[in-house]
Amino acid sequence: MPFCEDCAKYWAPSAMHADGSCPTCGRVLDSPQIASTLPTFRRVTAENIDIRRLASGLDDDQELPKTPWHFKLLVAALCVYLGWRIVQIFI
Repeated sequence: MPFCEDCAKYWAPSAMHADGSCPTCGRVLDSPQIASTLPTFRRVTAENIDIRRLASGLDDDQELPKTPWHFKLLVAALCVYLGWRIVQIFI
């Protein structure tokens, strides 16, 4: 990470200007080749994000894992148990 002596601050390459200069004082800290080779990221919106794929840590070409049968069984048992507890409140 480039350090600006005048500002006494470390700057991430993505925070600097395209020519490699400090955003505060304008002093050139890094070569423009490094600053210009930073990856460009697309803006994340509700339309282009897949929370399941993000949480699983899989790439775009990998298939999402299916929910295990025993998890579905536990959820069903929990629903039956909580339903019975609600019935017991009114009895």
